[in-house]
Amino acid sequence: MDPILLGKGITDDIPVVLQPKYGNRHGLVAGATGTGKTVTLMTLAEGFSRIGVPVFMADVKGDVAGLAVAGEASGKLLDRANEIGVAGYAPAASPVVFWDLYGKLGHPVRTTVSEMGPTLLGRILELNDTQAGVLDIVFKLADDRGLLLLDLADLRALLNLVAEERKAVSTEYGLVSPQSVAAIQRALLRLAQDGGEGFFGEPALELADIMRVNHDGRGVIGILAADQLILKPRLYATFLLWLLSELFENLPEVGDLDKPRLAFIFDEAHLLFDDAPPALRQRIEQVVRLIRSKGVGVYFCSQFPDDVPDNILGQLGNRVQHALRAYTPRDQKAVRTAAETFVTNPRLDVASVLSQLGTGEALVSTLQDKGVPSPVQQTLIAPPRCRMGAISEAERAQVRAGSPLGTRYDKAIDRESAAEMLAARAQAAADAAEAPPARGRGTGGRTQAPAQDGGFGKAVQDVLFGNGRRQGVIEASSKQAARTITNQVVRGILGVFGGKKR
Repeated sequence: MDPILLGKGITDDIPVVLQPKYGNRHGLVAGATGTGKTVTLMTLAEGFSRIGVPVFMADVKGDVAGLAVAGEASGKLLDRANEIGVAGYAPAASPVVFWDLYGKLGHPVRTTVSEMGPTLLGRILELNDTQAGVLDIVFKLADDRGLLLLDLADLRALLNLVAEERKAVSTEYGLVSPQSVAAIQRALLRLAQDGGEGFFGEPALELADIMRVNHDGRGVIGILAADQLILKPRLYATFLLWLLSELFENLPEVGDLDKPRLAFIFDEAHLLFDDAPPALRQRIEQVVRLIRSKGVGVYFCSQFPDDVPDNILGQLGNRVQHALRAYTPRDQKAVRTAAETFVTNPRLDVASVLSQLGTGEALVSTLQDKGVPSPVQQTLIAPPRCRMGAISEAERAQVRAGSPLGTRYDKAIDRESAAEMLAARAQAAADAAEAPPARGRGTGGRTQAPAQDGGFGKAVQDVLFGNGRRQGVIEASSKQAARTITNQVVRGILGVFGGKKR
């Protein structure tokens, strides 16, 4: 299989390529703003797509969407392509599917509250340890009572239930304070105001739909509109981490393949690690380390190489480092860090060259035969065939109209889940409380529960036992009141048996 051409070595005058069989060994694209990182990502995405590898990437500034439209064959681009040796260079569009958490610039991306899980959801909501513990209890209670948590309305309903049954829940699952429940509810309100309401629900994203290959054998590039999402960095980072975790947990082990099954490009990678607790960092490290055997290559993009923790940085075998301007102590440290992570090239002074690279140039080292990193090369990056810039609304609409996934995701589905189930039980309890007592025959006027299913007897059972479960939607006003209702039912049943004997 032909390698992916990244560019041409300036010093050694040789092609600089990425071998497809090592594409799942992950990578890093770093550099200061305006040095050409986005163009490198587009070249990388096009290269993977041409060899049949699907790509999923975020569009933080709006210009990655240009992958969906053919570029212009200007003289400057043609000269550069000829200089690098790009065979058959001609403007071309890539197969693209647009996605958007807000459902405006692409197909809506949804997941359910249950699939997100309490850990990642707690991070989105910025909960402290005590509040996160209460969220764990809410999820456990939903599992035990068979209540589906699909959207935020379901989660709110469960929180109300926990508040109503706080004493019983605290006894069985652990202490739940009203303050913690209220804090989670306020956090959900903030999330809804940030546009997160539409993210939770159905139909949930299916992994197969971001791992598609078109009829020409080219990998489909999934582009997540993130120009607004990036303004909510915790939601952005947590969503991409959730998606990466879903891939890790659901894809089978495949070992080393001739090419990756998916290339996952994580732009603004520092947002994933900023303020992340140690347990979460450990989880990220685990996923990145092990997902290689699932056939997924993860490529981080950020300004500085030290934005990525050392334990993860050491697992990134393919490196593209654009210029770093050594204006500040932080910049100077980043230059030293970048220089130390490359395999040395005796013909290249990495530290000095790094601050002198022009736009569209980079220091590149990729894995070659037997997985050994190549010596670093000062590289002229190959131009992509697509448009290097934003697209118009009409062009985006045309791409969306041709997508085969619109009928599956564009319309939300609201099936019965926790909110509806709890509301129905509450209504049944209210109806039971208002219903006049039935008179039984041969019981001396005592109240009798109907023998058939439903009716007052079932409503009482719903109030007391939650329709056959340990506890219902609404607690009885007091234990004494519950005992009184139960005694009435029992006396009615005994009265029936007594009447039969007569």
